[in-house]
Amino acid sequence: MAKATGMLFNFVQILLLLLLIISVADAGSIPLGIGFKTVVCNKVYGAENGDTCSTVSAALNITPDFFGSINPNLNCSNIFVSEWLCINGTLI
Repeated sequence: MAKATGMLFNFVQILLLLLLIISVADAGSIPLGIGFKTVVCNKVYGAENGDTCSTVSAALNITPDFFGSINPNLNCSNIFVSEWLCINGTLI
């Protein structure tokens, strides 16, 4: 009886391990809403002296959050003259 119980326990462990491996492998295809998105920029603007993220977004009547999302690598405290800023785009 003890041998049968031990074999059953091992079988259940192996089955659970296989299910765990399958679920982890399949989890990569589930969109979780996290991670990096790709920016598709439709229109750019060359920054001018004195431009900041807030002045550019206000002048274009877009929200600072949207402006930041389409310019993910932009350092708002250090915009340089002629830096290309995305002013119209989407995230995919």
